[in-house]
Amino acid sequence: MANTAQARKRVRQAIKARDRNVAQKSNFRTCIKKVLKSLAEKNKDESNANFKEAMSVMDKLVGKGLIHKNKAARHKSRLNAHIKALS
Repeated sequence: MANTAQARKRVRQAIKARDRNVAQKSNFRTCIKKVLKSLAEKNKDESNANFKEAMSVMDKLVGKGLIHKNKAARHKSRLNAHIKALS
């Protein structure tokens, strides 16, 4: 248990940050699933729109340090390859 006022505040801040980070990572995974679903339906227009949104989410998470830049690049590359293969 935290003994000082500063330590108690840091615990509160850590809990809030964790909740925010979990929500943002969950949104990241949801965006990827949307792209994969539209790819499975062979809907190129919807796939492109979802991919654009997913790229934005990935870039924001990289900027905040929640995911590594190479992880984002890997996801972007693979999803883009799937979209190009639809043609």
